[in-house]
Amino acid sequence: MLRRFCLPVLIVVVVVVAASCRSTAQDDDNSPDVVYVPTPNDVVSKMLEMAGVTKDDVVYDLGCGDGRILVTAAKKFGCKGVGYEIHPGRYQLALENVKKNNVGHLVEIRKENIFDADLSTATVVTLYLLPELNTRLIPQFEKMAPGSRIVSHEYGMEGVAPDETVTMTSKEDADRHHIYLWTIPLKEAE
Repeated sequence: MLRRFCLPVLIVVVVVVAASCRSTAQDDDNSPDVVYVPTPNDVVSKMLEMAGVTKDDVVYDLGCGDGRILVTAAKKFGCKGVGYEIHPGRYQLALENVKKNNVGHLVEIRKENIFDADLSTATVVTLYLLPELNTRLIPQFEKMAPGSRIVSHEYGMEGVAPDETVTMTSKEDADRHHIYLWTIPLKEAE
C-alpha cells in the first residue's frame, strides 16, 4: 500500500521540481533558449546569397554560436557584422573565430540577450532559432528599415509570409535544410 502511494507522489515531486527549474532557466537572461546546432557552411552561403548581402550591409546574427555566419559574410563580402551570443562558451568561441579569421575590424560579438537587441541599424538579420522565438522577435524586426532582410535557417515565423523559401540538401551533413527569407515591411500570411 505504502509503495503504491509513494511512487505517484515521487513522480509528481520530480515533475514539479523539473518544471520549476525550467521556468527559472527561461527567466534568466543568461540562459539560452535553444540548443546550439551549427549551420553547415554551404547552408550559410545559401542564406547570405538569398539575403543578397553586399559590402554595404550590416549583418546581425541572433544567437551567433561560433560566429561562422558573420565571419563568412565579412570575408566573402567585406561587410560589417554584429553577433549576439549569450552562452559564455560559444561567446568565447565566436570571439576566437573572429580573431582567427582576421575580421575583428568588421565583426563585433556581443554577450547580450537577443530580445534586448536594437536591430535598427541591421540591414540583414540571420537566425537559426525555434519558430516561437522567431515570432517573438517580430516587434524588433518591425523597427528595421524598409528593404532590410531577415533570413532563417530551418524555421519560419507564425503569421508572417516569407518572400522566398528554399529547400536544399547540404553536402556537409547530407540533410535537407529549409531557408526562409523575409523583407521589411513584413507581410501577413494569408
